[in-house]
Amino acid sequence: MTEETPVLSYPPKLHRGTCRIVPLGGLGDVGRNMTVFELNGKLLIVDAGVLFPEEVQPGVDLILPDFEYIRDRLDDVVAIVLTHGHEDHIGAVPYLLRLNPEIPLIGSQLTLALVESKLQQHRIKAFTLEAQDGGREQLGPFDLEFIAVNHSIPDSLAIAIRTEAGTILHTGDFKMDQLPLDGRITDLRAFARLGEEGVDLFMTDSTNAEVPGFTPTEKDIGPVLENYIGKAQRRVIVASFASHVHRVQQVLDAAVRHGRKVAFVGRSMVNNMGIAAQLGYLNIPENTLIDLKHVNDYADDEVVLMSTGSQGEPMAALSRMANDEHRQITIQEDDLVILASSLIPGNENAVTRVINGLMKLGAHVIHKGNAHVHVSGHASEGELLYCYNIVQPKNVMPIHGEMRHLIANGRIAEATGLAKDNVIITNDGGVIDLVDGVARQVGEVQSEYVYVDGRSIGDVTEDDLKDRQVLGEEGFISVIAVIDRGTRTVVSGPEIHSRGVAEDSGVFDAIKPKLVKVLNDAAASDKEHSKHQLQQMMRRTLGSWVARKLRRRSMIVPIIIES
Repeated sequence: MTEETPVLSYPPKLHRGTCRIVPLGGLGDVGRNMTVFELNGKLLIVDAGVLFPEEVQPGVDLILPDFEYIRDRLDDVVAIVLTHGHEDHIGAVPYLLRLNPEIPLIGSQLTLALVESKLQQHRIKAFTLEAQDGGREQLGPFDLEFIAVNHSIPDSLAIAIRTEAGTILHTGDFKMDQLPLDGRITDLRAFARLGEEGVDLFMTDSTNAEVPGFTPTEKDIGPVLENYIGKAQRRVIVASFASHVHRVQQVLDAAVRHGRKVAFVGRSMVNNMGIAAQLGYLNIPENTLIDLKHVNDYADDEVVLMSTGSQGEPMAALSRMANDEHRQITIQEDDLVILASSLIPGNENAVTRVINGLMKLGAHVIHKGNAHVHVSGHASEGELLYCYNIVQPKNVMPIHGEMRHLIANGRIAEATGLAKDNVIITNDGGVIDLVDGVARQVGEVQSEYVYVDGRSIGDVTEDDLKDRQVLGEEGFISVIAVIDRGTRTVVSGPEIHSRGVAEDSGVFDAIKPKLVKVLNDAAASDKEHSKHQLQQMMRRTLGSWVARKLRRRSMIVPIIIES
């Protein structure tokens, strides 16, 4: 198993008949999933998702895959195939179609409906083709077969890609729930049939590869939610992913059985559940759903709120409730809040803050850590073992997960007898060539984070984020001095102003004489110094003093004015 191949160069020219696979997201993070397949001059893209920012990325709204590798070849893209409707698989589609709106989109009915809703917000009209379970589609040199898989959103698909270079099976996100709420199980018969035919590269979901056994069934969660909702004396607020149709259905069913109305809270929850209901994926009993603005017309024990914000997103509805900042909902003593979701890695601190905020306001908070209120949508170790034994692939490339998940998944494949050299562990940007049933990494390409910040896309750099962190954590100090244009000596100042340093301005009186001396000494020397050089002298002198005396690494902006 090749773990993080060291120092790879740009890949060689692609020969005809070789299929090149380039993951541009999803390997190393749980998010921004996107993989490019290239064969005989044509490109096929599977998924185009976003990653949500962490605390170390202040001000960032979304993180996109890096499109640079394909930016000049978008006319060669035969289609974007979407495995399912989660944000980490479809959220970047509008940004990609901005570059070329002519690229066709292929996906299941619900997936396409969710994407089209996004595209309307971006004023993009796309050509779409609905994929059916078991259906096939020839797109240039790629022969696609769509296979039903079970996940935490309806209509999820695995994709079999048949090419002259070999057959690839991409699972998308999946698990093997044998009692799914919608009756749609992972089509293991299709997996077995493909295994008999011969799978040259198996690209498998790694998210739960470290979890032993089997992922519990969604059916187990319904009675737990009903028990909590039935016993609640006041309002119930359930937070979940805005696309988890099955979880919302369970909440609706429990609310109806206990005589409660349901209101959706959060724009994405309202939008997604509206689409799911319209297409028949969500059954909303008559006279059950109410508008959020009418919630206060009902007694507290007659209402369930179905909310966004289960991951602690700062602007989501639940976070605003926890901060007592929501315009329509105020948390009251003994309200019951249920976080019916798992934690996406990196969100632990944000979710903990939300839980603490809710409890401080008097709410009882139920979450996966203290109750069985959520099951994962991803296959655990036992399910992955079954898949490897059923498919018996020649090569395996774990996808969708942090590096620890990818490595764990690779070891599961090895445990079933696959040779170590046939398990490919790589990062975003790794380039894999498949030819004659042999898959090997041959290089790497650029695959950086692309930040969406307001209307800015890709303009924010890592240096900008570091500056934002410094401003937020260490504060800002400006120092202004006026010097004589002729003598270059100080005639006024320096004046020092600070923000976020939490020190009295008088503390800087001690360093001002030294700043004057540094500038005057520079003027008296034989060497002529530019304004920029004098500013840097002030910055270094003040910065060193602030670090030593105040124990801070503040951002310092020096300004020299010539009079």
